[in-house]
Amino acid sequence: MFNSMLILVIVVILLSVTFDFINGFHDTANSIATVVSTRVLSPRAAIMMAMCLNFLGAFVNQNVAATVAKGIIDSNLINQYVIIAALLSAIIWNIATWYLGIPSSSSHALFGGMIGAAIVFTNGFSVVNWTGVLHKIIIPLFTSPAIGIILGFLFMKFLYLVLRPFTPTGINKVFSKLQILSAALMAFSHGNNDAQKSMGIITLALVAANMHGAHQGVPLWVIIICAVAMAAGTSIGGWKIIKTMGVSMIRLAPINGFAAETASAVVIHFMSAIGAPVSTTQIISTTIMGVGAAKRVSSVKWALARSIVLAWVVTIPASAAMGALLMFGFKLIVG
Repeated sequence: MFNSMLILVIVVILLSVTFDFINGFHDTANSIATVVSTRVLSPRAAIMMAMCLNFLGAFVNQNVAATVAKGIIDSNLINQYVIIAALLSAIIWNIATWYLGIPSSSSHALFGGMIGAAIVFTNGFSVVNWTGVLHKIIIPLFTSPAIGIILGFLFMKFLYLVLRPFTPTGINKVFSKLQILSAALMAFSHGNNDAQKSMGIITLALVAANMHGAHQGVPLWVIIICAVAMAAGTSIGGWKIIKTMGVSMIRLAPINGFAAETASAVVIHFMSAIGAPVSTTQIISTTIMGVGAAKRVSSVKWALARSIVLAWVVTIPASAAMGALLMFGFKLIVG
């Protein structure tokens, strides 16, 4: 029994690392989309910078990991197959949306898979901490993008007002340098929030297998492998997502990229501090919309924006259905 349990835990760890790796090239594209599209940094330089800062960001705190490990589902009522089904559903969703160039949320794909798989495994809804889902997933799902678009709009308006006396050439020269700092801050905040989701999943698996105490926090070795996996994924890049975010949605100048990245990083850092596992994709997307609307509402390609929003809405139920289906298959095969 112990050997089979150990094997399952190892499978969970490998899938978590895979999820983190995919998250690295799927979602990290969000953090460097603007700095690449404004040609402040080359894709290679931006990716290397993001790789290093994602790694460092993963070590800041474990508030989000704690939410994932014990705030969504009851670890006492599930087994490793639930976690495996959740990870597989999230990985499938991430690869599909990356292939299509749609900046969807890796976080919500993971949570949807967890919820769907847990419900099927227990044949009931009590396994899910619905209060935690409401406060840590559903409310941030709507509030963080709203805050992002408002903050992006207001920050951009403020910059336009303050910089009115200066020439566009001088502004672009200054913000080409400042945007490197804002992109670095965005990459750091992405690592701070997103790498913790895999940390939480591995810790959940260890707790469910009675290999780790529920109140002992995230083991150091888990933090290290998740940080390394995300950094490695970041090194691959994600040009399709970069193109959608930084080129197709709106044409960005360095000042616009600086405003979008800075506003996004502020929102993500705040959400990480309170333990809310938010979607960095949603936040950077909506800050870009807000920044674009500050110049002209018509400058944003709202048809593309609508398709991105639709992907956000669909992600949780679609991944929940996929997680449920995979768990149903496991129950048929394993019993």
